[in-house]
Amino acid sequence: MATIVEVAALAGVSTSTVSHVLNETRHVEPATRRRVMDAIEKTSYRQDALARAMRRSRTDSIGLVIPDAGEPAFAEMVHGVEQAAAKLGLTLLLSNSAESAEREAKAVKVLLERRVDGLILARSANSSESIIDELKNESAAVVLLDRMSPSSPFDQVGTENRQPMRSLVSHLVDAGHRRMVLVAGDRRVSTLRERADGFTIGVIEAGLDPSDQIVIASNGPENPLAAEIAKAIDDPRGPTAFIACSTVLAVATLEQLKAANKRIPRDVAFATFDGFSHSDLFEPSITTVRQPALEVGIAAVDLLKDRLAGSTSMPRIVHLEQSIEYRESTRGYRFGAHPDETI
Repeated sequence: MATIVEVAALAGVSTSTVSHVLNETRHVEPATRRRVMDAIEKTSYRQDALARAMRRSRTDSIGLVIPDAGEPAFAEMVHGVEQAAAKLGLTLLLSNSAESAEREAKAVKVLLERRVDGLILARSANSSESIIDELKNESAAVVLLDRMSPSSPFDQVGTENRQPMRSLVSHLVDAGHRRMVLVAGDRRVSTLRERADGFTIGVIEAGLDPSDQIVIASNGPENPLAAEIAKAIDDPRGPTAFIACSTVLAVATLEQLKAANKRIPRDVAFATFDGFSHSDLFEPSITTVRQPALEVGIAAVDLLKDRLAGSTSMPRIVHLEQSIEYRESTRGYRFGAHPDETI
């Protein structure tokens, strides 16, 4: 493998000039820079990344730990982080915690051992507070993603969850629905908890009794979600609308509605947060509260960039707005109307 001495000899410059070109540590005249780059190409010289990192105390890499890389919203966040990181010349190291606090702690440890310059973390459902305390003592910059905490000592970026849920409840109430099922999922997750809070607020604002609604929470395998949804479908009070708080919960809900031969939207209305790619192509098309997941990922890198540049400002919290895509799954037959009357 070629050495920096050989590159310098071929370019007719000193080794320090080659170093300045590679590391961009000093201005080098364009003509000289071109000679150095030509020499690098001709000799196939490759810089020792580890040695360079040790000299600069930077690795030009960031770590990202998320609970589920296959979930559509998180997948988009990953794309956003990757896109923004690439523009800054940063390499992204990705790890999936699978909603496990143990795997999360291990992933964070490994990334820090690899000397990442910054870490973006979407915490698992049962994440330990000890991981936050440990990160306070690390030199790497930290940004919390999606699952936010008002007491966090780090920058955070996520979405506003309560208001879109209130708007969705209002939409369903306007369509005549008086008894709804919220498939809330694991409310240890801050985003799901906020959506459940928004549901209760929306129900109260609509003048309905929260106790008449059905909220299905699940904190793991000890609470079988499918059985609870099936039970809600068969509830003698006859719920007429279902809201899922995430894509995973939407799949579970749709499976049970199909098993019960419930037609959407004729028998029940259905809406979901996050949802599926191209929800408009489903039959019927699905009303979806869509978070700007790509932009959330980009915003996380923007916050990290400022910290890497030396910002010492107070921790910042960035909330991005979600949008509601109203479609056929909640715009079918108006509840209580004549079968030929549609909305």
